[in-house]
Amino acid sequence: MSQITVTLPEERLRQLQELAGNCQLSVEELVRASIEDLLSGTDEAVAAAVKLVLEKNRELYRRLA
Repeated sequence: MSQITVTLPEERLRQLQELAGNCQLSVEELVRASIEDLLSGTDEAVAAAVKLVLEKNRELYRRLA
């Protein structure tokens, strides 16, 4: 299995940890399940989700570029 590294603000990591704990999952399991849900959706649903994320984080991506 391949690995990736994701950089998150501390607050987002805390939120992920809390949500994972509430679901009795590790952060890794929660993220993996979320990615599986995203990738198993229809092309239209995936495109809409990607568009939403890109629009929501446009300024962050601009600053990181």
